Amino acid sequence: MNKNTNDFAPAITLMFLAPLIAEVLPGATRFSSIFVFPVEVCVWGGGALLIRYAVKRWQLPWTSMLLLALALAVAEECIIQQTSLAPLVIRLKGLTYARAAGINYVYLLWALIYESTFVVFVPICLVELIYPARKERRWISKGGFFAVSPLFLLGSLLAWYSWNHIARTKVFHLPLYTPPAIAMILSVTLILLLIITALKTKPTPSQHSKTAPHLTLLSTLPAIWAILLFAIALLAFGIAPQFPPALAILLGLLLAITAITTVPRWNLSPHHLFILLASILTGSMAVSFIGFIDTAGPDLYFKIIINFIAVVLLIPLGSKIRKHADTSRQSESL
Repeated sequence: MNKNTNDFAPAITLMFLAPLIAEVLPGATRFSSIFVFPVEVCVWGGGALLIRYAVKRWQLPWTSMLLLALALAVAEECIIQQTSLAPLVIRLKGLTYARAAGINYVYLLWALIYESTFVVFVPICLVELIYPARKERRWISKGGFFAVSPLFLLGSLLAWYSWNHIARTKVFHLPLYTPPAIAMILSVTLILLLIITALKTKPTPSQHSKTAPHLTLLSTLPAIWAILLFAIALLAFGIAPQFPPALAILLGLLLAITAITTVPRWNLSPHHLFILLASILTGSMAVSFIGFIDTAGPDLYFKIIINFIAVVLLIPLGSKIRKHADTSRQSESL
């Protein structure tokens, strides 16, 4: 199959997995609000698919994918749902934490890291492992790009309206928030700069290390990373109002820098990459049960069931990837 043609299976899988991984598995979208999932498929799934298409279409490096992922996160946080600009609807101790100049700055840092990771990088890598023979294809053609783009825009409009005009006012009983014009202008400018920079970034020679990290580290460190990232979210929601925001920012920057400076340099086989993804997903699913401490009933049961299904589905995928790796090593030794 020509790599310019539509490849519906991985494309649809990515559109489904992006919001599933980022929203449903950690419990941000619960059973009681699962009706918003189609909108999330359009925004998160559509956004991730468009980003991957751009990277494959113009043969961009992973840094361009990161810049485009950040652009998507800024769009979500400042234009679509405006959650990093409006006062947060969740304040665990009833106090406003780390807000200045109309920005929830600890929350914004967390969102940029989380959404870039769990909306873009993790789902794309996982789908490429599920469909290894189609890894180099674009999955959608130019026509597919122009078909997905309106879905993304429509989903963004619905997400904006449902969050700001329904959830914020009728569910959380907070006043309607209208961001300052300057904040919107700066946000749009930043998004455009990120996109332009991403498209102009040229690939550089690979700087992979000669050896992959030990499997023990690869199976534990990503989970710890995900747990620490969740801790920043809790801080942003004010779980410890006396905790210095500067330290929360420092922790977030350390997590981001650690991921950016280490993972791209690792020489990861498909087996190693799967272990990394399984670890970070497991860590995210496990630690997010903290948000259900005072929750019982369908929402909690749904999270338990959906997380269990996710783990069950990961096991045969990992087994398949490992068997393929073993077969390849045996062939090379002959």
